[in-house]
Amino acid sequence: MVPHNVRTHGAHAAQSPRPRVASSTLELPPEAVLAISGPADENLRIVEDVVDADILTRGNHLVLRGEASEVSRTRKILMEMAAIADHGQTVTPDVTRRIIDMLDEQGAVLNYKAAPIVSYRGKAVRPKTLGQEEYVEAIDNYSVVFGLGPAGTGKTYLAMAKAVQALQAKEVTRIILTRPAVEAGENLGFLPGTLGDKIDPYLRPLHDALREMVDPEIIPRLMESGVIEVAPLAYMRGRTLNNSFVILDEAQNTTPAQMKMFLTRLGFGSKMVITGDLTQVDLPKKQRSGLAA
Repeated sequence: MVPHNVRTHGAHAAQSPRPRVASSTLELPPEAVLAISGPADENLRIVEDVVDADILTRGNHLVLRGEASEVSRTRKILMEMAAIADHGQTVTPDVTRRIIDMLDEQGAVLNYKAAPIVSYRGKAVRPKTLGQEEYVEAIDNYSVVFGLGPAGTGKTYLAMAKAVQALQAKEVTRIILTRPAVEAGENLGFLPGTLGDKIDPYLRPLHDALREMVDPEIIPRLMESGVIEVAPLAYMRGRTLNNSFVILDEAQNTTPAQMKMFLTRLGFGSKMVITGDLTQVDLPKKQRSGLAA
């Protein structure tokens, strides 16, 4: 028996309308389907975990089924994954998650047609991976940026390109490149030659990267005038670096005191990029790295 003061409704009235089920088919080259699917379709399962849609693989077709807006979202994620694979980057589970996060937060991932950071002798320097794109964007947006990762990931090279770009655009008046001068347990005092001879091997990688972006013939003149400075980290003590783009390379070989000293050198109109690899610390075993402090 239903009380008189309780109003009843039909079963359909008690429920919200069911979302419209949509279907969409994404046709890709077979190699692209393999690249974005991952081993045992691991990447596709990651996508399905965050969207309200199903992904079915049929040859070189991906069939998407679900609520219309979720199918559209899924299609956009898969297209970004395919674009990244097409540009030579391996689509790993981590890359898949970052694509999803960036699309949800920003609505876009990579601008593949963006102008190069710098060009010299027909060689354009631009980010090639999702991580590099985020790194370059961070350098644009923040005064201090840490770039951590193994050798060969472009940490120092891209930072150098951004420094040259900033100098050419007159956003800064000088570039300062520095590294700790202690590596592999060696002490400068025991090395032969003048101070310049002693520190040159440590700074050579920075010189080499610079020569790939700036005419080598004008580099000596820029260094003599102080527009470009390459020096050991110890030379930064007591200075305030205004209107400068400063790169600290091999920062894993700084002590906590050295790192603090370096960070407090930041002046007006300056940027700092600190790069390093915590798996390659050459400090004495009991000495903690300033990059880990």
